Parts: sequence; C-alpha cells; structure tokens
Amino acid sequence: MVSYSTRIVVWTRSGGRCNFPGCNEYLLDDFIAGKEDRNYGLIAHIIAETPGGPRGDPIRSPELADDPSNLMMMCYKHHKTIDDEEDCYPEQLLLDMKAAHEERVKIATGITEDRATFVLRYAANIGNHSSPVSFPKVRTATFPDRYPAGGQSIAIEVKGSVQTDAADLFWKLEPENLRQQFATLVKSRIDSGEINHISVFALAPIPLLIELGRLLGDITPADVYQLHREPAGWPWAKTGPRICYDTTTPTKKSSPVALKLGLSAMINDDRITSVLGEDASIWSIHTDAPGNDIMRYPEDLAQFRGVLRQTYQAIKAAHGTTAVINIFPAIAVSAAVEVGRVWMPKADLPLTIFDEVRGQGFVPRLKIGH
Repeated sequence: MVSYSTRIVVWTRSGGRCNFPGCNEYLLDDFIAGKEDRNYGLIAHIIAETPGGPRGDPIRSPELADDPSNLMMMCYKHHKTIDDEEDCYPEQLLLDMKAAHEERVKIATGITEDRATFVLRYAANIGNHSSPVSFPKVRTATFPDRYPAGGQSIAIEVKGSVQTDAADLFWKLEPENLRQQFATLVKSRIDSGEINHISVFALAPIPLLIELGRLLGDITPADVYQLHREPAGWPWAKTGPRICYDTTTPTKKSSPVALKLGLSAMINDDRITSVLGEDASIWSIHTDAPGNDIMRYPEDLAQFRGVLRQTYQAIKAAHGTTAVINIFPAIAVSAAVEVGRVWMPKADLPLTIFDEVRGQGFVPRLKIGH
C-alpha cells in the first residue's frame, strides 16, 4: 500500500502527468473524479509491490513498496502496458523514463513568469493538425528558456494555396492579407503593451516571410525558429557543424544593385544579370557549404543578422541614398524573417524581393520601402 505522503511526492514530481514517453496525459482530473482504476491505479510500481508481481523481487519488493524512487505516475493504458509486457519494460528502462519525465517537469515549473512568450504561427493550412506549424508541434521548442503565454498561440494564415504562389494574383492579395492580420492580431497587442516577447514559427514563400519580418521589426524582442528536416522539428540542434559566412563585394559600383543570399543553394551571377542586365553590381552573402538544412543554431541566425546589417550599410555607403537593393534569396525560412527584421525603414535603402519561379527564373514579388 502506497502511503498518502509518498503519493504526494510522486504526484508532485510528475506534475500530475503520465510518465510514459509521448503520453504526458494529465491525470489529476481523473483522480479527483474518482476514476482511478482498481487494478491499475495512477501510481505504478517499477519493482512490484509483491515478489510475484511484474519485476518483483523477494527482498526488494517489500523494501521499495512505499519508496518514491520506485514509483511513477502512469495512466491506466500505460500502467497496464508496462505490467502486461514486463519483458519489454525492465527496471532500468522505467527508471530512465521516470527520471527524464521528472527532470522535464522540474525545468518547466522552474520557468519564471517573466519568461512568457507569445507564439506566432504563420503558414498555409495552419488549422490542420498535420501542419508542421500546428501549435502542438511548435510549443515545446520554446522550452526551457520560455513558455507560451496563456498556453495558446497567435495564428496568421496564408489564405491562398502555396501551389498558386507562381500566380501574380497571389502576390497582389497575400502581402495585404498578411498586413491586415498582423495589424489585428499582433500589432494592436504590441501597442497596448500586452505582448512584450514573440516566438516566431513561420513557413511560407520567402518574400512573405521577409514581409513578416519587416512587420515585426526590431523593437519588440523576438526569437525566430527554424523548421529542421533531420531530425524533423523546430528545436535548435545541440551538435553539428556551424555556418561560416562569406561576403563578396563587386568591383564596380554601378546600378542596379543586387544582393545574393546563397545559404540554401548557390546562385550563379548569370541568373541575376539575366534579370537586371550585365551592368548589375552584385553583392553576396554566402557559405561554402549551402544546404536546405543549414540553419541549425540560433547563434548562426544571430550572426547572419549581423552580417546582413553590415552589408545593408556598406551598400548604402557605396551606391548612395537613391539606390534600391534587389534581393535574390536562397535561404532558410528563419533567415528570411530576419532579412525583414534587420531592415530599418529610416536608415536603409528600399528593397525589391525576388522569388524563383520554375521555368521563369527570378521574378520580382515584393517591394519594401519604395
């Protein structure tokens, strides 16, 4: 029999949730409602209470029967699973489950109130649970540094299908749709002082992401996240190679001005001169090892911001205040948002954002600051 004091310890360390990986079911409501199963209660023994039970032992069973270190919170389904499939769930595996869950609860409950963040999601079909930008798939990425304010998110949806982003009509409607939703859902709450930090999870055509960044600006603190392919998800990586950025300055300082952003893929100069002409002055921010999954660390994203800030300033110094920067991006979604956030309306040159269209090459899609 598990004593009342021991039950309190186990419930508290578990945060009232099932310890089984991937479950995390909240169990306090069932306990209050008296729904605890008679055979499989909400507290499970790792070493059985009796020697003949799952993982039982003649000596250790009575010693550990009321020991919190031998007990873990389990919903009915998973309590039954670990006992019925005893061979698949040995003692050490269950101890590891318990330790990982309790450590996560300790971290989560240690986040102070001032670490709240408003989660902003921007994508097409955002209401679909299978969307990579669905709230359940993004909220854990903010831990352990921050937690979603109110346990909810702000959702801005790309109303047109991403399959139609090659159409001119898409680009007449979607930027304005983004601006209107942002003004209603985000800016008004920033202006009122309700929002003081934003966590951005965005997946849309690159010019729209740049426009989102412009709308966010640099005044309100924000963390911009990147959707990774391997391993799939939004949390930042903890190991792996870092990005080494290189910049190229044109020998001639003529017009028009182009800025290549070659992080996800290389962009050959002829793809730009075919659009702007042979006299184009081509600036570049690139890396020797471009790739679709290149942006894996927040420090790399912060460094990109710094390099881009310096490049904006250098282009203005070289070409004067009447020039326009034509942006040709092959970049990660997080970097696209930062292209807009870094841009300063009163200090930087106007931007024309190009997007690649299959069979057509680069096409101008968005103007900023004109």
